[in-house]
Amino acid sequence: MSILIIEDNAQLAANLYDYLAACGHNLDAAPDGLSGLHLASTRDYDAILLDWNLPRLDGLTVLRRLRKDAKKKVPIIMLTARDQLADKMDGFEGGLDDYLVKPVALPEIEVRLRSLVNRLKQSAAPDDVLAVGDLYFDIRKVEVRRGERSVPIARIGRRLLELLMRESPNVVSRARLERAAWGDIVPGNDLLRSHMHVLRRAIENESEKPLLHTVPGSGYRICENE
Repeated sequence: MSILIIEDNAQLAANLYDYLAACGHNLDAAPDGLSGLHLASTRDYDAILLDWNLPRLDGLTVLRRLRKDAKKKVPIIMLTARDQLADKMDGFEGGLDDYLVKPVALPEIEVRLRSLVNRLKQSAAPDDVLAVGDLYFDIRKVEVRRGERSVPIARIGRRLLELLMRESPNVVSRARLERAAWGDIVPGNDLLRSHMHVLRRAIENESEKPLLHTVPGSGYRICENE
């Protein structure tokens, strides 16, 4: 894999670089947000490891500019010491694919990178459009709409949404949703709850009928009638 490391801690960046290179990956590294944004915008990578607290340009700004301005869909993992729920929600709403709180073992980082990139290589069936009420998900075009409104959803949110819409109106267990999002390596800190909160905010505004429902003790489901 071709991986970009955007990290200002020289020792951590060197450790990541050496370990991932020894695993057979091709690496680039940037010591600040501005140079990292330039590399990520002008080159193609299989994945990016991104720190939050960066000089010149913070990681969240880098993330948002890559998604909104550069239109980059490259998988991005935030590697940060920030462990608050609000920070995680900001990251996922900005387009993150995964969020790891330091310190993290190097082998776990490498396995998460492989798992994330491998899952992205799975192609969706052509002309596969899911619909529940006025919520539509075009799998091939990677487009989600609620009525006439376009709904931007990050990659993990789309995985959760696809499973929920395919199973609608049935309840989908937390375990199945976690496997759909992360495979066999499920992160701690109840990240599923954070993703479901972000997903609900994306597909439902105050004037729209609720579609995503929590089923206490069981999981979640998408349906028109609760």
